[in-house]
Amino acid sequence: MTGLVGPGATLVDAVTGETWSGERLTAAVEEPGLLVAPLRADGASVLRYLGALAAGRPVLACDPAAAAELTARFGGATDLHPQLALMLATSGSTGRPRLVRHSRTGVVAAATAIVKALHIGAGDVAITSLPLFHVLGLSVLHSHLLAGATVVLEPRGVLDAGFWASVERYGVTAITGVPHTFELLARLPWEPARSPSVRSLAVSGGRLRDELVGHFHAKAAASGGAFYSMYGQTEAGSRICVLPPEHLPAKAGCVGPPVDGMDLAITADGEVVCRSAAVMLGYAETAADLARGDDLGGVLHTGDRGRLDADGHLWLAGRRNRIGKAYGVRVDLDAVELAAGAVAPAAALAGDDRVLVWCEGLAPARGDEVARRVAHELGIHRTAVRVTAVAGLPRRANGKVDYDALPV
Repeated sequence: MTGLVGPGATLVDAVTGETWSGERLTAAVEEPGLLVAPLRADGASVLRYLGALAAGRPVLACDPAAAAELTARFGGATDLHPQLALMLATSGSTGRPRLVRHSRTGVVAAATAIVKALHIGAGDVAITSLPLFHVLGLSVLHSHLLAGATVVLEPRGVLDAGFWASVERYGVTAITGVPHTFELLARLPWEPARSPSVRSLAVSGGRLRDELVGHFHAKAAASGGAFYSMYGQTEAGSRICVLPPEHLPAKAGCVGPPVDGMDLAITADGEVVCRSAAVMLGYAETAADLARGDDLGGVLHTGDRGRLDADGHLWLAGRRNRIGKAYGVRVDLDAVELAAGAVAPAAALAGDDRVLVWCEGLAPARGDEVARRVAHELGIHRTAVRVTAVAGLPRRANGKVDYDALPV
């Protein structure tokens, strides 16, 4: 007998007609199966998530708002690959998200590399300034717990006074954010001297403007702390590269050397390829894909373009598929955002033979300044650039721009 399941017992799902009996029922009871775990920044959901991982149960960590949809798509899966430990939904701009499948070995390898790169110790105290259902926020939890450090579960964001009350109350030493996080901190304005316990600042999830990299590096250093620029992908476990503070400001714009256990290569057409135990097993589009093993063999073609300098440090040059046309001339939309971003946070899309740019908090009178800067730096005609000033760029829960929601 397995628990309450006696010999000859049968279980029938009247809605689907599926039946479990005999060895199939026993196996289903003994194998807990996939746990769809809505992750909030509270003790109950985090303990449930950690408990499932500790028990060897595969976990789909997700946005609570997406839990019903993901449960319907994947929650009934019973054939799960033995390596499968963690699944995260991609933040794709269109359509239903895919799951990124990670092994237990990969999860531990990613967390171990982050502990080493950021010098996390048992005396450190991190705060959840990002959603835990996205890889960067979750990696803060994983890495600090692995190091024996403290994690403060704080659901409020950096614009809330309650967040800073928690920083002070618990002596938070580390704040990790996406570029938008640091844009908000600069506008508050906030600097490390206002929170003396904070010794480490780290940014990933996109390129932070060089001006703000220099600003936060200088302020952190003046307070005896450190500012880390990082690069990562959900598919690579979390962080791929971390730039140590001693290389700033000289290497502002660089994401640094690969983390421990990560090898990088650049293909002939400039794509960044990484090899690591932290690389995902592959994607899952359907529940059946959860039975798949390692599709990638530890090698990830990132889709990002870049180059390695003489020190082996990576400089990114945008996504391979972020290309538009301006009067027939190919234009890198990431380069457009970088040029416009010198004036204000920006998002760019390809229009009908022109480039469309939205700038956050830009005075409408400065639209022509942005257009001329973009045109000059990319070598295109001024009239091929359309600039729109918006109060705020639409963003997803992970802080990245929601391109689908831009007001065309």
